[in-house]
Amino acid sequence: AETAVLLIQELYAVERLARDKNLDPEQTKELRLEKSLPTYNLLGKWISSNMYKALPKSPIGIAFRYTIERWDELGHYMYDGRLQLDNNWVENAIRAIAVGRKNFLFAGSHEGAQRAAITFSFADQCKRHKVDAHQWLTHVFENIIDTKPSQYYNLLPQNFVAKNS
Repeated sequence: AETAVLLIQELYAVERLARDKNLDPEQTKELRLEKSLPTYNLLGKWISSNMYKALPKSPIGIAFRYTIERWDELGHYMYDGRLQLDNNWVENAIRAIAVGRKNFLFAGSHEGAQRAAITFSFADQCKRHKVDAHQWLTHVFENIIDTKPSQYYNLLPQNFVAKNS
């Protein structure tokens, strides 16, 4: 497993470099294709060559099989600079929800809980994209009636640009 850990550390080093250089999504994609793709391919070859050496029900055997079954999907992040290598930011974002889980038992109904989850998701996206949630929500309420359903993605927090007043 040491080999896998070292290769994964190399992938994270590329992500750190992109962050440190404050690269835009297109530049991040190019950096990943240049630096991460060869490492990613090495990792895939290492897993493929070692997966049959492990017992299928051993922890490493299970990890190999799980990874190989999702290999193509795992690599999608390299082709879109907006995507992240992992979902740690999601885990951190929902930590407050996990901590307050008992309080949410009193959402009133399943639909109420779903609305609360949607609200928390939008609030977190505003925070993540450094968008003022009040300005964004005002913008959504002012524009949603004139927006075609196929264009709703334009109203998402990551696509919001505040107007200077």
